[in-house]
Amino acid sequence: MRASNRSFDELRPIKIKPDHLDFADGSSYIEMGKTKIIAAATTENRVPFFLKNSGTGWITAEYSMLPRSTEKRNVRDRIIGRISGRSQEIQRLIGRTLRAVTELSLLGERTIILDCDVIQADGGTRAASITAGCIALALALKKMMDEEIIDQMPLKHLVGSVSVGIVKGEPLLDLDYSEDSKAEIDMNVIETEKGQLVEVQATAEKKLFSRRDLSNLLSLADKGIKEIIQTQREVLKKKSLLFMAYR
Repeated sequence: MRASNRSFDELRPIKIKPDHLDFADGSSYIEMGKTKIIAAATTENRVPFFLKNSGTGWITAEYSMLPRSTEKRNVRDRIIGRISGRSQEIQRLIGRTLRAVTELSLLGERTIILDCDVIQADGGTRAASITAGCIALALALKKMMDEEIIDQMPLKHLVGSVSVGIVKGEPLLDLDYSEDSKAEIDMNVIETEKGQLVEVQATAEKKLFSRRDLSNLLSLADKGIKEIIQTQREVLKKKSLLFMAYR
């Protein structure tokens, strides 16, 4: 058993609250174990310069960690005068993921910005940001449909993400920080509700790994993501947001 008394293929307790913020176009709050994140969507009537007069929209993301989201205080990016390399990498990942499951042409020339703010970090923050960001995006798009700004739902798939890894020779699902910091192999997997892969990030942290290891970890992640997406479905169903693709 793990320190959290979970089995190797068990997720941490997951909780998603939709419409967590009053003023965002769509928002959600997620807890995965001790990791806590707020995702908020903002719709703007503009697009990047490379999409002007294209009739196509855009989705982008910003990611940050609050100073006391970790055991030791993080210095705010504005103090050091630049966004950290890690934050840049994660926010690009979130944006890429949500664009991949959205038909951008249905947005018109509009941009949706997803702000993902980590309140407390205990591993898996990028995965939880993607899971929460998908809910916030869905709710923002529903608002646009309700207000007759768009007439079709651009979000074509639900998407979820989870971390997996090998710790002390054992494959584990949904690593917390204590496990992630000791992992020999660290991997993040992003999938749709149909099991289609959006992105896989796998790194040999302390030792090389085989194709068999990769296959086993992908199967473990698939199990976890199916459970995560089922939670997303239940949340969206309560908001009267259940599409054919989600059934």
